Amino acid sequence: MDTIVVAGAGHAGTRLAAALRESGYSARLVLAGEEPGLPYRHPPLTKNYLGGELEEDELHFHPATFYRDNGIELINQRVAGIDRAGRAVRLADGQALGYDHLVLATGARNRRLGVAGDDLRGVLSLRTRQEAAALRGALATAKDIVVVGAGFIGMEFASTANRLGHRVTIVETLDRPMARLVSPQSGRRFTTLHELNGNRLIFGNGVVRLHGDPEGRVRAVELDDGTRLPADLVLVAVGVTPETGLARAAGLDVADGVVVDEYLLTSDPHISAIGDCAAFPHEGRRIRRESVQNALDHAGLVAARLTGSRQPYGKIPWFWTEQFDWTLQIAGHPDGHTASELHESAGGVFSHQLYQGRRLIAVESLNLPDDHFAALQKLSDAGEPILEAG
Repeated sequence: MDTIVVAGAGHAGTRLAAALRESGYSARLVLAGEEPGLPYRHPPLTKNYLGGELEEDELHFHPATFYRDNGIELINQRVAGIDRAGRAVRLADGQALGYDHLVLATGARNRRLGVAGDDLRGVLSLRTRQEAAALRGALATAKDIVVVGAGFIGMEFASTANRLGHRVTIVETLDRPMARLVSPQSGRRFTTLHELNGNRLIFGNGVVRLHGDPEGRVRAVELDDGTRLPADLVLVAVGVTPETGLARAAGLDVADGVVVDEYLLTSDPHISAIGDCAAFPHEGRRIRRESVQNALDHAGLVAARLTGSRQPYGKIPWFWTEQFDWTLQIAGHPDGHTASELHESAGGVFSHQLYQGRRLIAVESLNLPDDHFAALQKLSDAGEPILEAG
């Protein structure tokens, strides 16, 4: 190959570029990301950066010299179009770049709340460095904060805002926090953690309207039961939508993500897709995973394939969240578990093993990193749970 172009400079795209060089790829390599500046890590945005312990330059994956020394052409421009027949991409400024292989690492975008008032000042989201900087500034004057959505982002932000001295109310339509990724048992423990630290959690209610003052700044959040919550800062954390517009416009298969096979190839053999935007096969269905580890694993597999080692994707998922002084690590996925075993130690730390029948399908470890990595080994890279319940 003479040229590989990577569209997207988040965790997946940046790791892919580095992994290609580590794997011996020596030809032209272009990494195109639409955000200004150097590619950066996202997890600290809700924690250390928002809390003021990290500054912007400390978020970067690598210094500028890394890209220069490794011959990675870093372009701060969005890929705006794909000419599949001519094997070229068009950048936002109209420049054309030819490719032998294109990798879509376009990620996802935050969902909007979609109710009246969601465009008021003080209604913010959190995914990019720019959004985190806006939130960091808003926290300096905010008094009443409402977080809409109790996923990882919402709960982590609520923890940081609480630590900074703010009153926080979390509103979630489901009956528990982080319901997509953790078991009900762990969700209840995190509910208690937040309540003990002074955060208020409201479950089973949706937001129907945001109310503002004459200057256009948010002042209240109205729930579907008529409750009005005072708010001068609202974080909308109601999930994401995969960035598929580029793929769709190019005629690639799209279905809640860019459709790929077990090798992370799209319907065009000259185009791969990785990370949050990729919908890949798993146990007879097609899924997406929105996690840093998934992005890194995808990047490693595609780098290996493009440099001569073709293997299907079958990594065990793992996630983590940091809230207050708790770190919960999840290996596997709790969906469909029928039994569980809890191993609890002094100080409230625990390892929670989740079974489907007699097969171990997930382990949740609180402040026990050794248990987490042991769980990954037990679950196996092939994706087949191998440990049986006693």
